[in-house]
Amino acid sequence: MNLGPEDDTLSDQTMQSIMEVKRRHEQELLHKANVVAVGVGYCTRGGVLTKDVGIIVSVKNKVPLSTLKPKDVIPAKIEDVPVDVVETGAIRAL
Repeated sequence: MNLGPEDDTLSDQTMQSIMEVKRRHEQELLHKANVVAVGVGYCTRGGVLTKDVGIIVSVKNKVPLSTLKPKDVIPAKIEDVPVDVVETGAIRAL
């Protein structure tokens, strides 16, 4: 969800809506191959941080779409909320 052009803030209602969409789909996303975490944050496109707030899906490593099984493909949007796939490597508790 893009922030307004005149405002760099996100309404509480919009943020709550994004968090709710993430909550509804988190377990489904976590069961996909390579996914290590799911959160909400600013999306990055072409290495550039945008003003779009969306669901951030962290993966161990990015792989070509053609190598994924259909059930493991992460959609570009979920319920009209943008989804950004970010390579983070394995996440370990300290």
